[in-house]
Order: sequence, then C-alpha cells, then structure tokens
Amino acid sequence: MGVEPENTLRSFVAAQDAGLDLIELGLHLSKDGALVVMHDAEVDRTTDGTGPIADKTLAELRALDAGRGERVPVFEEVLDAVHTPLQAEIKDVAAARALAKVLHERDLLGRVEVSSLHDEAVAEIVRLVPGVRTALIADRYGTDVVERAVAVGAPTLCLNIRRITLEVVERARASGLRIIGWVVNTQDHLRLVRALELDGATTDFPEIKRTARFTA
Repeated sequence: MGVEPENTLRSFVAAQDAGLDLIELGLHLSKDGALVVMHDAEVDRTTDGTGPIADKTLAELRALDAGRGERVPVFEEVLDAVHTPLQAEIKDVAAARALAKVLHERDLLGRVEVSSLHDEAVAEIVRLVPGVRTALIADRYGTDVVERAVAVGAPTLCLNIRRITLEVVERARASGLRIIGWVVNTQDHLRLVRALELDGATTDFPEIKRTARFTA
C-alpha cells in the first residue's frame, strides 16, 4: 500500500477508512504453520529482518519491525481488525490447506475471496472449500489464461494492467469471467480500466477511490 507500511494492520485499517470495496493481502506459512500476512516470500523488503518466511517461526516474525513499529500480522488479526471483505492471495497448495481450515472454522465464505498466481493453489482451495469465491492472478499471460481460469474454477481473472489486451478481455467476457486490473496507480492505467470496462482494479493508493471503485 502506497500510504502505509504494506500488509500491516495499519494499512488495512487505512484502506477500510478510505471506503474501499475489498482489501487484498498476501498469505504465507511460517515455519511453525501460522498464516502470516506478507506479499513477498522473504522478509527483506518490508521488514528489518532477512530471509524466507518459511524459515522463521511465528515468534521470530513477530519480533520484526514491518514499518513504523508495526508487527507482521497473522491472518486472524486482520479478520478481527477490519470488516471490509478480503481477497487473500495464497502462494502454494500448503497455504491453501491452512486457509481452508480457517475459512471453515470462521464461516468466511461470504467475506473472503481467495486468489493466487498458481493454478494448483486455486484448484486446491476450490476442492477443499466448495462455493468459495476465487480469482486467478496473471502477470505474463496470453489468451490461454482464460482457459486456465475456467479449468480451475476461478470466475475472476486479476490481470497485470501493463500487459492487458482487448483480445484477452473479449475472450474472458465470452467465458463469463470477471476481470480485475492490477496495479492501477496512474491516471493512464485508470483510463485503460474504464476504456476496457473492467470490473474493478487493485491500487496501492486508496485516494483513487474518489474517481473509481477499486480494491486495495
């Protein structure tokens, strides 16, 4: 997030206060199996620590400074801190299984959408949690991304706005898919979202809500 330390409770509360429709967060498993909230697989970029999340226990991760004194949050803390709907991005099948347990325990089908860059992670969460809303994320892609989304049961595509084409949009529409553009932080990208009539966009800057309805 562009105005607060990313993937911290502080950033999620700010996004909620800005009135955004959906808050996106990344989930990883700690060494001892906790669902921690962070975008990268390593802690280097967003904390004062170094190394992979998977090599650290939850206690070790909680001891890090994630910016402005914020701690690395666990997923359950975010659920308790904000009421805005969430899009939880998972990185692998193991995270899908851990998230499925939380979704069932807390009855979160109506509140949490699950997304991933990895087809197998989307397929696994769909298998484990029937009826869950899912999105397939794509960075570098061609028109085959539509068939991939359909194959894993994802009704939404989250597409890198810098590589999106009218051909991909038209094929996705023909298959009944929703399309979200990411990351939309400039007016040029905002105009493209509108020109292509996308269903929404992900942004790092909540103030863009003044000109469109976006996720963050």
